[in-house]
Amino acid sequence: MSLRHALLVTLLSGAASGYELSKRFDASTASFWPARRQQIYAELKSLEADGLVAATVVQQAGRPDRRDCSITAAGRQELARWVSEPAAPNVVKDELLVKLAAAELVDVGLMIDLVSVWRGQRAERLAVFEQLEKGFLRGKDRETYLRTARRVGPYLTLERGLEFERANIAWADNVVAVLLARGRG
Repeated sequence: MSLRHALLVTLLSGAASGYELSKRFDASTASFWPARRQQIYAELKSLEADGLVAATVVQQAGRPDRRDCSITAAGRQELARWVSEPAAPNVVKDELLVKLAAAELVDVGLMIDLVSVWRGQRAERLAVFEQLEKGFLRGKDRETYLRTARRVGPYLTLERGLEFERANIAWADNVVAVLLARGRG
């Protein structure tokens, strides 16, 4: 997958300036496909040059003009083509897993601290995802939302993030329990 496709997917929610798009991207796609704001702006220029995105200049009183980008028909065709292809298996790159593989080289308390910090980061991310879920559902239950929403894809990807972070937290709790038991033994 490329950033180009992730941005086209994000633009399915409607036109946005580069700034708005990066904010929208941060709140959705960035949880599984991170990108820096500079990368987003550079890719938007490329998408526009390739005719996959069109930009409209919006004049603003007392501020610089804003460029609102929207996906074009060619962009939708490219996105449909890409969506139709089989997805490549994901690759996990996790520094903590490499460190944990060498856990016996350091004090067990240090490794527990490292895992606990990592767990806290996962819990923070889960809290953000849970807030996003509330925003999606707006008081509806999951089944009603999935049956009536105009687009369900963004919510389904959010569900994957929720499940992923809950599994990360459960795994971290297990690792700490194992390390504590070994430390006592």
